Amino acid sequence: SRKRLEKQPDTKQLISRLSHGMKHLIIFVKFNDRSYYITTPIFYVNASPHLGHLYSAVLADCLHRYKLLQGFNSKFATGTDEHGLKIQQAAEAAGKDPMTFCTGVSKQFRHLFDSCNISYTDYIRTTEQRHREAVEHFWSVLWNKGLIYKGSYEGWYSTQDESFLMPSQVGDALDSLGKEIKVSLESGHKVEWMKEENYMFRLSAFQSPLLDWLRGNPQVVQPDRFHQVVLKWLQEDLPDLSVSRQRSRLQWGIPVPGDDEQTIYVWLDALVNYLTVAGYPDKHNQWWHVARHVIGKDILKFHAIYWPAFLLGAGLPLPRVIHVHSHWTVGGKKMSKSLGNVVNPLDRSQIFTADGMRYFLLRQGVPDSDCDYTDNKVAKLLNAELADSLGGLLNRCTAPALNPAQVYPSFCSQSFPREQGGRAVGEDYLMLDAVKNLPAVVEKHYETMHVYKALEAINACVRLTNGFVQRHAPWKLDRKDSEDQRWLDTIIHISLECLRIYGTLLQPVVPETSNKLLSRLGVQPHERSSAALNFLPRYQGMDCPFEGRALGSDCGVLFSRLENQNADKQKPTKTKKSANFK
Repeated sequence: SRKRLEKQPDTKQLISRLSHGMKHLIIFVKFNDRSYYITTPIFYVNASPHLGHLYSAVLADCLHRYKLLQGFNSKFATGTDEHGLKIQQAAEAAGKDPMTFCTGVSKQFRHLFDSCNISYTDYIRTTEQRHREAVEHFWSVLWNKGLIYKGSYEGWYSTQDESFLMPSQVGDALDSLGKEIKVSLESGHKVEWMKEENYMFRLSAFQSPLLDWLRGNPQVVQPDRFHQVVLKWLQEDLPDLSVSRQRSRLQWGIPVPGDDEQTIYVWLDALVNYLTVAGYPDKHNQWWHVARHVIGKDILKFHAIYWPAFLLGAGLPLPRVIHVHSHWTVGGKKMSKSLGNVVNPLDRSQIFTADGMRYFLLRQGVPDSDCDYTDNKVAKLLNAELADSLGGLLNRCTAPALNPAQVYPSFCSQSFPREQGGRAVGEDYLMLDAVKNLPAVVEKHYETMHVYKALEAINACVRLTNGFVQRHAPWKLDRKDSEDQRWLDTIIHISLECLRIYGTLLQPVVPETSNKLLSRLGVQPHERSSAALNFLPRYQGMDCPFEGRALGSDCGVLFSRLENQNADKQKPTKTKKSANFK
């Protein structure tokens, strides 16, 4: 329950005004520029990074890289959340001062992201001076508008989640010693009853505007499952929110402007990071109107209710999209130190390579539901799709046995005419249609963060191309026969064109592997954008800039096969190129 020490007489008027007079704030501002801004959550530094943190970062990185390919001016922010009671306690337990503790853990996150080619443009820490100034300004705006008032909070609080809870969100449990405790029904973490005087934000005033925003923008929280969850929350009571803690309890944080006895609530502090990176309070307009957030489902309420309410209160545009993803489990159970099932993403990226981990997380990660991790599953997927299917196709089409001149060979329109009648069969035409339509399919799935569907579509086309090569067995053709030679060249030309499309589309997912593939094909850096996705122009009667061009140097196997399925021992092993193309 919440008890207010002060009730200002104009509260009803304020609520009415916010409910009916602020609708213009939730209409997206439309600009014609090519700016794009995407963020991960900032990660809490009470513990080392885990697989879920890398998944959030890889998802955001994939979309950032894709927008760059499309010619957008994209900003991509990640970083660490370093204030709060949990950090204060963790630092004390480690025998370190909070800043030293935070710096050490923040470096671990940065090292992981750098190792996995996360191409962020800004790495924000909430202990930075630029962020403190942004938070103080944001607080002052809300205060001056009468949206923050001095009051008291009495209710359940989870230090582990840094979250205030309603009675309906709390249940009974036993601790490790068998003692009865109260826990959060959502996270399972212990909660404590807290009663103290602090500052309250008039969250209750924003229930109607938030409902209008969500109902008017059905794609703003994706996938739809989570959009419905937020709508359901907003059907319930939405009490005012405590946005500060007494300084005597929490020293590690930003003091409330004008009141050194209070510390700003960690979530209000943390959420403003997105504005800090955008240049708030003076230079944020270019970026803020195109903001998109990638978050885990456990922090949905903070991002889809609290954050939009804060922004509405401050008179700022709301996020374009909040992309929500589910969690990674091990053996069907949530990762935890006590169970000993925490997957170290840095270790795994060294075993499976950075591209390998990126591919696995994006190929197997389904935003709507939790996904289970095993080392065996990673090795099996990477061997099948990157090493064997994609790598095998590249090896076949660039091997000297089939392509002795090491060039992008010519296409023969008589061998493969627009209308059936040459040496191509019906399945070949179906393959061309699938690859031609692939960029549009991939774009749709990238934009909605269903990257696994995009990779599913790419992999299906790779299989079709392998089937095309296998069906026509170019290694059986007679090179001395001019007609056979033209058909062989056409088969290789089409296959290389398919590989060029796959390599270009895979750049946001596996940047190193894609670079290796495209370089082998002789595709130059300026020929790798979305604008270069014109598939098989010779089939359309147009010139092909690659026809007759020398292939790039042979850098070996595209993706090294993982022979040993035991992750503790396995190391990537290079496989020899097979001379048997069957």
